[in-house]
This record gives sequence, C-alpha cells and structure tokens, in this order.
Amino acid sequence: MATAWLASASIAALALATPASAQEQGETVAPQSAEQDQVADIVVTGFRQSLGAAINLKRQSVGSVDAIVAEDIAKFPDQNLAESLQRIPGISIQRDGGEGRAITVRGLGAQFTRVRVNGLETVATSTDGASSNRDRAFDFNVFASELFSSLVVHKTAEASLDEGSLGAVVDLNTGNPLAGKDGFTFVGSATGSYNDLSKKWGPRLAGLLSWKSPDGQWGMSLSAAYSKLDTLQMGNNTVRWSQARFDSVDGTPCFTEANSGGDYLPSAACDEAALAFHPRIPRYGEIAQERERLGITGSIQWAPSDATKVSIDGLFSRFRETREEKWAEVLLRSNERSINVVDPVYDSNNNMVSATLNDAWVRTEHYLRKSQTKFYQLGATWDQDVSDSFRFTLLGGFSKSDASIPVETTLVFDDRDAQNYSFDYSNSRRPVLSFGTSVTDPANFQLAEIRDRPSSTVNKFRTAQLRTEWDLTDGFTVKAGAVYRRFSFDTEGFTRDTVVCGNGGVDRVLGTVTCSPSGTFGPGAVYGLPVTADLAELYKLRGADAPAGTTTEWLVPNLSTGTDYTNLYDRPLAVDAGNTRGVVEKTTGGYLQFDAKGDIFGLEYAANAGIRYVKTDQSSTGLNNGQLVSVSRSYEDWLPAMNIALFPHRDIIIRASVADVMTRPSLGNLTPGGSVDGFNYRISFGNPYLDPFRATAYDLAVEWYFAPQSVFSVAAFKKDVQSFPISQTVTGTFASTGLPLSVIPPSSPAAIQPERAEGWAINTIVNGTGASLKGVEIAVQGPFSFLPGFLSRFGGILNATFVDSDADYTVSGPAVVPGGGTVATVRNATLFGLSKRAFNGTLYYEDAKFSARVSASYRSKYIDQNSGTGNIFEGYNSTVNVDASVRYKLTDWIELSLEGINLTDDYRDRYTDLDANRNYEQLHFGRTIQLGARFKL
Repeated sequence: MATAWLASASIAALALATPASAQEQGETVAPQSAEQDQVADIVVTGFRQSLGAAINLKRQSVGSVDAIVAEDIAKFPDQNLAESLQRIPGISIQRDGGEGRAITVRGLGAQFTRVRVNGLETVATSTDGASSNRDRAFDFNVFASELFSSLVVHKTAEASLDEGSLGAVVDLNTGNPLAGKDGFTFVGSATGSYNDLSKKWGPRLAGLLSWKSPDGQWGMSLSAAYSKLDTLQMGNNTVRWSQARFDSVDGTPCFTEANSGGDYLPSAACDEAALAFHPRIPRYGEIAQERERLGITGSIQWAPSDATKVSIDGLFSRFRETREEKWAEVLLRSNERSINVVDPVYDSNNNMVSATLNDAWVRTEHYLRKSQTKFYQLGATWDQDVSDSFRFTLLGGFSKSDASIPVETTLVFDDRDAQNYSFDYSNSRRPVLSFGTSVTDPANFQLAEIRDRPSSTVNKFRTAQLRTEWDLTDGFTVKAGAVYRRFSFDTEGFTRDTVVCGNGGVDRVLGTVTCSPSGTFGPGAVYGLPVTADLAELYKLRGADAPAGTTTEWLVPNLSTGTDYTNLYDRPLAVDAGNTRGVVEKTTGGYLQFDAKGDIFGLEYAANAGIRYVKTDQSSTGLNNGQLVSVSRSYEDWLPAMNIALFPHRDIIIRASVADVMTRPSLGNLTPGGSVDGFNYRISFGNPYLDPFRATAYDLAVEWYFAPQSVFSVAAFKKDVQSFPISQTVTGTFASTGLPLSVIPPSSPAAIQPERAEGWAINTIVNGTGASLKGVEIAVQGPFSFLPGFLSRFGGILNATFVDSDADYTVSGPAVVPGGGTVATVRNATLFGLSKRAFNGTLYYEDAKFSARVSASYRSKYIDQNSGTGNIFEGYNSTVNVDASVRYKLTDWIELSLEGINLTDDYRDRYTDLDANRNYEQLHFGRTIQLGARFKL
C-alpha cells in the first residue's frame, strides 16, 4: 500500500532528522497534535479576537485544522452549530425545516464525518424535517449552540486521531471552568425569535454559572439553554414524476376495456402519454413545525498541581418537534389506468407539463408527527504528567441518543371519480393546480385510509481510551495509545395502517374488512367511510406563492375526531419489518505515532507519522420473512498517516498529508432483513457483509499569515475511494423474494394487488468499484487594519471550495415501450451530497460599543440519492442564505442584539432527474428575526 510505504519512510526520516532546540525554532513553530487542540483554554472577548484564536489554533497544528471559537463564554457566533460550521472552507450544510441539520465536508456527506463531544465519539440523531435519521450522520440541530465554546474540524487524519472518517473529525467542546477568572461568573441571555411566515414569537434563553477557586485547583460550571419556535413551510410538491398508461387520451381509448382489465391499444396519443413523465402526486400545502430545545451542561475540574488535571463533563439535551402537514392533491401514482387525459401538452424534456384529468383520484391528507430526541453524555478525563518527558491521558465515558416517534398519524379523504382536474407546470416551480370538483363539500369525500407509524431509534456509545506521550529528545516525541469502543444501534418501527373499506362492513375497532380488488371501483362505488362535517376541517392556503387559478381552499381530515371515530390508537400495532433492525460494533485498537520538529538544511519543519490499527467486531440483526436474523463478522484495518508542515518563512506554512482512512458501512445497509414499499412496488434487502468505505487521502496546502489575525490559504485535496457500496436493482415478482404478503403495508395499493405485470423493483447493496474525489479550497480573512479611521474596524472572511468527483452508479432509466419497466443502466456522476462549488463570506465591523456582521453562503446544485420511477438521481438546486446581526454594548455587563436569519427567504428547490430537473419540491421557510439582551456578571 502506497500510504504504508510513505508512512514508514517518514518515520525513518523523522528518526534521522536532527531536532532543533526551542530557541532555534523561534515562536513560529508551535505545533500540537490533534488530541491536544484544547481551544477551550483560550479566553477571548469579541468577534475579532475569536477569529484570531481560531487562526492561532490552525497555525499551531501540523495537519489541516479549522476552528470556530466562541467570542465569550455562552456566546457562540451563530444560532445553529451547523450554520457556524458552514463558514469553514470546504463545509456545506443541509437544511431541514429552515435550519441547518447535517454537514458535508469536502464533498463527502454527513455519514462520512465523525463527531466527538468533549473528546468522546458519539452520534446524535433526530426526526426533524421530512425524515428520521437512522444512520451514522450527526444531527447538529439537537443541541443549543450556547452550550459550546468551540468547534474544531480536523480535515486530515493522524494515527492518534479516532478513525471512522473519510471527510473530517469534528470536535464539539463545552466549557472549561479552570480557564476562566477566579470566583463566580454568571452570564445570561434572553431573546425573542419571530418567524415572518408563521407570524409567531418564541423564547430563547441561556445562562451559565461558573466558579474557580482562588488557588486555581478547583473549577465548576453549569450552563443551560432553552428555545422554542414555531415555523411554517409553504409550497408545492410532486413526490417525483413517472410514466404510465392512461385509460384514454383526448377521447382515444388506450385499452379494450374502460377503467380496468382488457388489453392495451397502441396509438400515437396513448403511446406519447404513456412514455412522457407526469407528476405523480401534484399538490400544494403547508408544513407547520414546532421545535423546542433544552440543553444542560456541567463540568467539574480538579488540578491539585501543574502535573495533574481531572475533569468530569456531562451533557444533556432534549429536542422536541411537532410536524403537521395539510395537502390537497391528485393521486396519479398507481391510478393512471382509470384516468382519462384531455388536452395534454408536452415539453422538450418529455414531460406532460399540463393536462385535464377526468375520473381522477382527488385526495386530501392531514399528517401529524410528534418526536423527541434525548441525548445524554457523561465523560471523565485524567491528564497526568508523570515526569518532564512522559505524560498520559486516560479518557472514558458513555453517551446515549434516544430518538422516539410516539405519534406519526395520517388520515386521508378520497374522491376517486373527480372530474375536470387540471395541472399546468409550464412554470415548473409555480404550477397551477385546479380542482374541477368541489373539495370543500364533505359529501364528495370518503375517509379512505388511516395510518399511524410509531418508531424509536437508540444509539449508545461506551468508550475507554489511553493516550501516552514520551519526549525522547527535544523536538522528538513518541505517542502510543489504545482504545475500546462499543457502539450499538437499535431501531424499531410499528404500523397501524388500514385501508378503510365501506359497504357497511367496516369494523372501526379492529379494522377487519374485506376490500374489493384494485381497479374495480367505478363512479359511485363505496370504498370508505362517509365524511361528515365533524370529521373534516377547512384549510386555506396562504404564503405558498401559488399563481392565479390554483385552488386555495379544501377540506382535510380532522385528526382529533377522525382518530376517535376510527379508534385508530386502540388498534393493535404491527411490526414494521423494514424499520426494525440493529447493529452492534465493538472496536479495539491502538496507535503508534512519531512527532518531530526541527530543521533540515536550514528549513524548519513539524511532522507526525504513524499507524493506527483497529479491529471491528460487528453483529447485525433484522427481520427477514418475519424472522429475526443475526449475522456476525469481523474485519481489521491498518491505517498509516503522515502530516508535515514546512516553514520557509515565519509567516508561510506549507502542509502536506497522506493517509489511509475508512468509514464503516451505512447502518441501514447492514441489515440482513428487508423492507417493502407497497406504494412504489419496491423491495430492498440489506447486506451485513458490506466492506467499509476505504480511501487514500492526499492533502497539500499553503498558508500565508500576512498580518495579525489574518491568513490567506490555498489547499488542494484528493481522495481515492477503493470501496464504495452500490445498489443493484432487478425486476421480479413478489413471490420470487420469498417474503410473506404480511410485510406489505396494508394501506398501500400492493396490499390489494401484490402482483402486477410490471413486476417489483428489487434492490440490494453490493461492494462497488470505488470512486474518486478532488478539489481546491481558497480562503482569506483578516481585519481591515490597513484602512484609515473607522474603516480599520471592518474585517472580512471569504472562502471558496471547488470539488469534483467521479463515481459509477447503477440506475433505473425511463421505460422505452408503453407499460414497460424501467431500464437499468450505469451512470457516471458525482458522489451524493457533493456540490461542485460553495462560497461563504462575512463582512464585520467592531468597535468598543458596536458590532455588526452580515454573512452569505452559496451552495451549488447537487445530487442527493438515486431516484425512482425512471428518473436519474434526485437532489437539490443551488441555495443562497444571508444572515446578519447587530450588537450594541450598553455597559460592560449589558449588550443588546438584533439578528436576522435567512433574510432573502431562500426557497428549497428539490428536483428529480438530473437531466430534466423536474420539480420535486418547492418550499420556503420565511425569515427569522431575533431581538435579545445579554448580561454578564
């Protein structure tokens, strides 16, 4: 392996190099290892000073490190940790519900980034936004930002740095009471947050109390933060586009029998409609979210001497979210066979952009999800200098993230023979959707489906780690350590889904019904419970930027009366096989690393090189054919790494790094069980024998510290990914899978018709051939001290990242014959989550009383995942977010603040199909204004 050879060569070179004395090196070379970057020991006051502290940390590190340091205790520079991280070169964020949730580092998604809280690796997952996080990705929105004093991002690997990252290792650090002043310190803040779309205010409160003994031996701190805010998302959604054969087109029959049965009748009109893409579920609606966060941290530190320091740190966070959705739509998905199309219009991308539909399935939905994440962590650290040349750190602790969804309920009204519905996607992001049949009259609807899908996901970490350092000579240090970690992931899901069938035979308590076969419903058929005024409520659309002609009022089910009437919550729970699984990973390993600093032929350097060994014992469980299956395996990794920093001038640093890195497989892919999507006729099986993602990473950077608190840097990076899991999809019958019919969701079309002519898309995961990634980061920051007068109080931060990657995916392309299945093909594209361009900029002003900042971030278009129904990938179009803040210090202990978040009210533009860029979702979240005060005693 090339990296192993380089690491071995570097160790030999470091051993032979002549170390320089501290006096010979001067103050320019002051490198620290990744495990020693304790920026919590730096005390700063003011935004400019915080930037300077972060630059100092970057300058002192051997590898590539970036940081964000709090301006003062309990005063982080952004309202969201993810939104702070996006200021760092190479980092982009993914927003959900208008807030930053997960990060992408140098083009690699959240699952490739490891996060440590106070030195302990952990996972925090939530059910914010549209989906639950049931993987290794870290949800930064779980925590209040006021609880943290610094964020440190390690972009290059070291042998002494925890493994598991292809992207970065991110350290989140809470307070350090021994770094503060003697005696008591109290800091508090109170802020009111207002969202201009929801028209609601919410509180944001934070406080910190710390104490340090006069002799500096004892320190204690306790901090807490609470926030609550209601927001809205408004807009439209298609839930992808698809191809299908219709009953008739412009009066031309497409089948020998109307509505169902018979044979297909080829014709120019029917073939063109069948091969064109139409919106599957065109709809407008509203998503209301209520978020509440509570966070508490505590720390006790004891330093009886300069040689000994013991710290105990605890962290608790509770994040609650209520999400409520109201939609009006037409359910073309799987129902095209009975729909008559009139006046279709097609565009150059083979889209049916407008049409009128008769015998359409009109549907309104009311969805409610209540979720909660509780995160606990307790850790202890013992730092001991045994002698002047030997020291160790003993670290241990545990964490738990419990994300539960006690309620996830949907009630559905259907009108399955609606006439004169029309859609027009000529303006693809602002469609006209018009209902020809009244959607405000209860008599036109029946209560057709009821669903409830509670679930729970629990992640646990237990860690014990020993790190030792031995200074063999001045400028040469040997580091060795050992680690044990146990990670467990358990998720379980349940359903109470029921298709409500009428004909007077429904048992509302047990849901015991006999439904007619799919496709036999004609005009006047009874397929559900009659809707009364008590079961419905009127919804009025607003703030969705819907054009004239769009229907803006409709009935949705009343969740309270509807669930009582159907006794939904008294129904027995059925196990959701696809979302019931677990993984346990036991990690044991160690590392050996050599650090050196000195000079070679008069050129000063600092370097480290070493190797990390890790063994992973993995056990995966899942439900397959209704049976609990467990598969165990083990694998080993040897991970050499080398970093070197050269100092051709006291203000210039050249850094180079090469390392073998790995990320363990996605948790959802490891299950030996399977899941069934009865709406889209898709089946997925996992693979517990997947190899980890393995890569060789290269990094080369030049940094010029051209003035105090200033830096200009250029970094080039490359990652060769040797192992990259890919999915394979085949078409087959449901019976061919060996799965029982009971695993099909009972409210889906497949529950009534498990076999169809088009078959099922059966998907599994295999070890692929790999991928490559390369890019460049450019960054500059500094105060404008060179300008005269008050202009010297301005400063700026600007960075740009350009990334490209190359990976082959097996995708399902469009059908080429009417009614035919999708066509599997191999498509080359970027890695998922990779934006080719990202820009971030901040302009700030600061004097003794007044400070102001405005920040903008841009992220270019990116693909997010494989799509379905013949579309090639799906993802998000480019985004621009602008935030600003103004602060004024009334006295030394009172400061007022005004902040604005998402000032341009940028829309989230999600697309399906990379080439056609079809509208998947177009939503906006509104602007958030925060007015507050902060005081310090």
